[in-house]
Amino acid sequence: MEILFISHKYPPAVGGMEKQSFELINGMKALAKVHSIVYDGTGSRFHFFRTLNRQILRKIESHPDISIIHYNDGLLAAFSLLHRGYGHIKRTATFHGLDVVFPSSFYQKLIIPKFNSFERIIAVSRATAQACIERGIQAAKVVVINNGVDDPLPSNLSREQLDKLLLARYGLNAVNRKVLICMGRAVKRKGFSWFIKEVMPEMPEGVLLLMVGPLSRQKRDPWYIRYAPRFVRQKLELFLGYPSDESHIDELIARPEFHKQVIRLGTLPDNEVQALFVHSEAFIMPNIEVKGDMEGFGLVCLEAAICGAHVLASASGGITDAIIHQKNGELIESGNSGAWIEKLLAILNRPTDAKLAATGISDFTRSNFTWSKMCAGYGKEFQLLVSKNK
Repeated sequence: MEILFISHKYPPAVGGMEKQSFELINGMKALAKVHSIVYDGTGSRFHFFRTLNRQILRKIESHPDISIIHYNDGLLAAFSLLHRGYGHIKRTATFHGLDVVFPSSFYQKLIIPKFNSFERIIAVSRATAQACIERGIQAAKVVVINNGVDDPLPSNLSREQLDKLLLARYGLNAVNRKVLICMGRAVKRKGFSWFIKEVMPEMPEGVLLLMVGPLSRQKRDPWYIRYAPRFVRQKLELFLGYPSDESHIDELIARPEFHKQVIRLGTLPDNEVQALFVHSEAFIMPNIEVKGDMEGFGLVCLEAAICGAHVLASASGGITDAIIHQKNGELIESGNSGAWIEKLLAILNRPTDAKLAATGISDFTRSNFTWSKMCAGYGKEFQLLVSKNK
């Protein structure tokens, strides 16, 4: 079988969707003849979308045995509804979460139902699949295929070396201090400002929360965010991936009670991130419920778990597919500060030898979440669709 993959989320850009897209397209080469049209940052994204119909038609003309076109996110799938000239080819799409629940009545009422014209909708989690079905996509067309995770090389940084690095780079003395880690973009659903405000005041003295993730260089929101009407602002923030929680986080960190307890480290090299996972008391993903947004899967949880980190994550959205309670982490009720405080105090006060076995966490994650397993799932679905023509 020959498959054409379309993606506008692809390396060298960095992110969960970019990683999944890369692994899917390259991993499927072992199972099918693969063609691709991807936006790799060359030229403008607008030009990519504007010329996409023409690019697809050229690719089909050059490779007439293409039998499936797969769009790797809902935005691309929605845009393709305007295309003409290849209605005879089966279409499939991956949905990641936000591309299902995006808070636009036009999108929800007029666009989502049109995805029933696709042969298959592949959801990255059960929560994403349920969101598709609730919005009118036929359940028979929806399947769940979880993302995978890289198996990293062991970190070569000891705790002592990590402490020296933090001191040299940030002036941060972490010696003999217990460390919590969180990672990701500063968007509201991640719950970072909520956690700082509601949970950190109850942590013992000396506990550090280290935040890993991109830092905005802007001191204030851009004009198109500042002056947008309230009912438009959230849509813009979600559509653009804007760090909507950043100003609140910075405001909290500036307060005397937090500025020595919560540190934003920015984006770090992989080996340093892995060292933080290994040497922390816990990795936290304290997502909160935000109307019109959702965590489609929670890949960062798996990245922490496969390094052996003790993962604490909100039982929210697709995170419940990535973290299996008491197997590769623990799930806590979203927005329940009391439950978070109780669990963290228990972890921070435990004896050193009472830690959840890091090897068991890594092994479970490694056994259940691989990119090859993900690709095999896609390959099975594609083969079923191709077989229907025979």
